[in-house]
Amino acid sequence: MATDLPMNPQMEQIHGEIRDNFRALANGFQKLDKVKDPNRQSKQLEELTGKMRECKRLIKEFDREIKDEEAKNPPEVNKQLNDEKQSMIKELNSFVGLRKTYMSSLGNKKVELFDMGAGTSEPTAEENIQMASSMTNQELINAGNKTLDETDQAIERSKQVVAQTVEVGTETGAKLKGQTDQMGRIVNELDTIQFSLKKASQLVKEIGRQVATDKCIMLFLFLIVCGVIAIIVVKIVNPNNKDIRDIPGLAPPAPAARRLLYVKAEHFG
Repeated sequence: MATDLPMNPQMEQIHGEIRDNFRALANGFQKLDKVKDPNRQSKQLEELTGKMRECKRLIKEFDREIKDEEAKNPPEVNKQLNDEKQSMIKELNSFVGLRKTYMSSLGNKKVELFDMGAGTSEPTAEENIQMASSMTNQELINAGNKTLDETDQAIERSKQVVAQTVEVGTETGAKLKGQTDQMGRIVNELDTIQFSLKKASQLVKEIGRQVATDKCIMLFLFLIVCGVIAIIVVKIVNPNNKDIRDIPGLAPPAPAARRLLYVKAEHFG
């Protein structure tokens, strides 16, 4: 029996968890026969699939423990442990077959035991349940090299994405700096225009005041000219007007007798 096998505490714990999951799977499939609702059947199958994934993970851990203890155990013990592992794999395969049968009855023809997400190309169920112990050393090396190559390619792609991101970020920063400088120049130009508008407004006001002053002076001169013209007109019309006779240049001519006396006085004087 598996319980009589020489195992370390870690292997015993893993082995017990696997057996517990197997019992839960067996009970789950028995209860599934009594479920008639397709939706409930589908949900219960998802739960059982999760337990099968857990069994697969535990079997891998069990295999690693066998590899770690291989040098310490005698060959017959290692053979017994490997046989127990293969027995668990076969038992897991039987549950995989049951799942396929129930999924087919539900109309789902695309069955993948351990699908890791939609849109990805995953191994088949038979490839997923293949354990490392069933592979040769060369196969393990080849699988490891393939995984390393895929990892290197993924890292290289990540580096390219990072480089492109940095380049885009640099270009964006340069554009933002250019736009910031341009906005600064626009603000300076707006300040200059505003200052020019203020100066122009002041000049317009000064010109307006000068024009008003010039108009007042012109009006005053116009009034003076009109007054002089009026006096001249009045003098011409009424030369004997006493009110304007004392104005220089506008007084009436002296009588002829007075001029003669004035001339004789100057002659004899």
